[in-house]
Amino acid sequence: MRLRLATERLVLRDWTEDDVEPFAAMNADPDVMRYIGDGLPRTVRQTREAVELMMRRWDEQGWGTFAVELAETREFVGFAALAVPAFLPEILPAVEVGWRIERRRWGQGLAPEAARAVMGFAFDELGLDRVVSCIHPQNAASIRVAEKLGMTLERETVVPVREVPCSVYERRA
Repeated sequence: MRLRLATERLVLRDWTEDDVEPFAAMNADPDVMRYIGDGLPRTVRQTREAVELMMRRWDEQGWGTFAVELAETREFVGFAALAVPAFLPEILPAVEVGWRIERRRWGQGLAPEAARAVMGFAFDELGLDRVVSCIHPQNAASIRVAEKLGMTLERETVVPVREVPCSVYERRA
């Protein structure tokens, strides 16, 4: 176990093989994926590759993406992450906080709860003085999460590779 964070309702932990199936189901949902990357759902293979990459990032840098589960039932519900937003070179150096929660759990406050724990880790344990979140400007739900986290709009831009609009939110320690 690399690192485990806990909140009132959630456990943020390492990824396991058991997470691939529920994560793949979440990534196959077009509503969940519409503002992520190219906006297309992901396959089981793509999801497995993503999990393997997230595990390698932990090994390489000592921080990364947490699997998120409900504390009471141990049910996988999504992820909360710290990552370098290399897709947006104009804001580098930076570390992005991100989240993705399965659709049937939307509106329950799980995304801000998980992201708040990850931001605390970023500021308190990693000593970061700033975190960002790159959000599609039409993704009102994620914008609300960023605002609940005390983040403010830093700039509007475009992701160069995809020519997709992006709102960059930030919070300083």
